[in-house]
Order: sequence, then structure tokens, then C-alpha cells
Amino acid sequence: MSERLFGTDGLRGQVNVHPMTAEVALRLGLAAGNHFRRGRGRHKVVIGKDTRLSGYLFEYALSSGFCASGMDVFLVGPLPTPAIAFLTRSMRADAGVVISASHNPYMDNGIKFFDRHGHKLPDDSEDQIAKLVLSESAQWDYPAPENIGRAFKIEDSPGRYNVYLKSTIPSELTFEGLTVVMDCANGAAYRVSPLIFEELGAKVLKIGVKPDGTNINDKVGSLYPQATAQMVREKGADIGIALDGDADRLIVVDEKGNIVDGDQIMAICALDKMEHDALPGKLLVATVMSNQALEVFMQEHGGRLLRTQVGDRYVFEAMLREGASLGGEQSGHIIFKNHATTGDGTLAALQLIRIMLEKRKPLSELAKLLEPFPQVLVNVRVARKIPFDQIPAVTDAVRAAESALAGKGRVLLRYSGTESLARVMVEGQRPDQVKDLADSLAATLQEHLR
Repeated sequence: MSERLFGTDGLRGQVNVHPMTAEVALRLGLAAGNHFRRGRGRHKVVIGKDTRLSGYLFEYALSSGFCASGMDVFLVGPLPTPAIAFLTRSMRADAGVVISASHNPYMDNGIKFFDRHGHKLPDDSEDQIAKLVLSESAQWDYPAPENIGRAFKIEDSPGRYNVYLKSTIPSELTFEGLTVVMDCANGAAYRVSPLIFEELGAKVLKIGVKPDGTNINDKVGSLYPQATAQMVREKGADIGIALDGDADRLIVVDEKGNIVDGDQIMAICALDKMEHDALPGKLLVATVMSNQALEVFMQEHGGRLLRTQVGDRYVFEAMLREGASLGGEQSGHIIFKNHATTGDGTLAALQLIRIMLEKRKPLSELAKLLEPFPQVLVNVRVARKIPFDQIPAVTDAVRAAESALAGKGRVLLRYSGTESLARVMVEGQRPDQVKDLADSLAATLQEHLR
């Protein structure tokens, strides 16, 4: 366990290993119930999950804690993370919970919370809940027996989300004639997302829609878009859409089989919004991981890029603070604030196809708007997470790399908020130099953090 119980995107770890245990989940339900229960009357929480085998374990442990705390529980089953944010708002619930480890393999799972507005919790709220969970002398505010919660299963949740997403597309626009390859990563979107595109008129070729509890993200989805690219080329599809396990992010493939990442998607959508005078302040919010080319792109079009730390909740917090309408991450979290409060891969794909149809241009042509600078990302497995500036060899290596780039690139080191990894990112003008510098930095980290 790191310094905080919660990481970049909620609580996450290997199932049946602290903190991802039934005991902790039960205490999380109790603590979150105490945190979210305000005022009189009935209180309710929406709980959704992805398709992992362990989802049942955490679903019922959380439900027990919430019911014991006096909150009614609404179980919606496997649904994308953004669907839970939407349902929390539309059902006027006090909170929403997603049981998912996103792009991680099936043996991991996670728990993340939304408040009644569908916003991910800020650090201080998470810390208040964590304090109760970890306290050996926690005093639970148990309600009287007649005021404990009930649990309900909501069967029509996928339909509600379906209708909501289709409403973001102009009613006169049809996807008829389009062939779409969709990879749902054997995850939370396996039923609802393909149906949305089919109902809009597209021919949908499906990958990763047969979850068995253990095959989520297994060589499918946004981390492995090669399968989507291959089918796009074989079937002559117009676009490929690869979602991750909880469908809050996507990577797309153009009609030629080329992979288009989150930075390129943001560039396409930002320009579309600027052309419609719908990007307040011509501001786009992204993270420190976004390619420097995106920053240059916004400047060349009279706009600006604001960077945050990694995590779509930090992007959304900045969007709220600055009044921005569009933000996201290179990894494929794209936030359209006028429609959603968190990254939504299906929504982003819908908006991208809308732009393709309205401009009558193939995705390959739109993607040329942004030519990313050479960038290399290297993940290093670590045993400890020591601040980088406390390791002289690392600071020396970073200084040497920056000197080699001579002001025409950048170096970024950070720890993953959800895994025992250090991430090395190097950008520059020469691909061979960028790779050599990234590999050298990774070796230095491995030597001092193993």
C-alpha cells in the first residue's frame, strides 16, 4: 500500500491482497455511507462494475457496508464507468461506485467513487473515507434497525445510457453506410456500446464481446489496438474503435489501419469546437503526458493548452475551474464537459464520427492535423517509490538527458498512481536519440529502485 489508500483513479490492486479484500470493501461501504449520507430521508448509491470474476465479491461486500450505513443500493451490473457517473446524476443518487481496474488484467480490481454530481472525489474526500477505513477504532454511525438500507437490481440501466449517448448526436445525422470495427476489451461495454452504433445505422464488426470473467483486456482493447487495425484493413472498415475494460477511454484506428491516439483525437475535436465557437477561451486541458505537438497545434490555431497532472479527474477539475469544455489524456480519456463529467470512450467515438460525417473527410485526413513529435514511453517495475529528486543518480541522468536534447525536447518521470511502476517519457526531434535517452533513464531507475 502506498502513502494513500487511494491512487490516481480510486483504490486498485490484486484481488484478495490488501487493500483489495472483502474486508476492506465492506469497511469502504460503511465509511463511504457515513461520508455521503447527509440530512433526512432515504439515501441511495448506484453501484456498477466491469466483467471481472471478482466483481461479485466486491459488489456484495460494498452493498453490505452501504446498507448497514443506512443507504439504499442500486445494482446496475456491468456498465462503463461514465454510465455510472450519468446514472448517479440522473437517478438523483447521493453517490456512485464503479468496481473496475480499468485496463489492468482480471486478477486486479479497483473501486472508485462519484459524488451526486457525477464528479470523481477530490483527494481530501478520499482521505476522509480512507481514514475511517484504516482506523482500528472507527466509530460507525449506525442507523436504527428500521433505517438500514435495501438493495435493488436495476434492469433498464443500459437502455438509459444508450438513449443518453444517442442524444448527443444530431437527430438528422445517420451512420448508415459506415462500417465500424468495435473492440470492447471483453469489458463493461460489451453489450451497450455496439448497440448504440448499430441503432444509429452503422454496420458493427465486434471484437472482445464475449467476457468470461478472466479475459478482460487480454490482448484486446485500447492497450492492444492491433487486432482492431487488422480487422479494419481486412474488412475495409471506415473506423476502428478500441475501448478499455471500463470503457472510459479509447484508441481509434483510421480506415488505412493507422492508430490514432488521444492527443490526435483531442486536436480534431478542439478544432471542430473552435470552428463552431464552442471552445471557451480556445482552451484545451490535457496532462503532462500529452505530446508537445498538441501544445504547438493549439498555439497555431489561436488557442492554448493547459496541462495538469496525470488522471482524468485532475483534467476535469481544471476544466471546471477554468470554464473549459474539452479536455483529456493521450491515453484516450476524452471529456466533453457539456455531455459528461468523466472520460467516455463511446461518447468520444460518436463525436469523432460526427465530425467525419459533417466534414465528409476520412479519419486518416483528419488525423493529419497533428503530427506527434517523436516520443518514447518506458515502464519500469519498481519495488519502492522514492521521490526522484532524492536519488542523485536519477537527477544527474535527467540533467544529462535534457542537456542532450538542447532545449528541443523534454523529459518526464513519474510514478504510476495505480501500479508499482515508474514511467519514463522522452520527447525530441530525433527518434533514435529519444529512444536511447529513454532506455538509459529506465536503466538508471531500475538500478536504484528495484
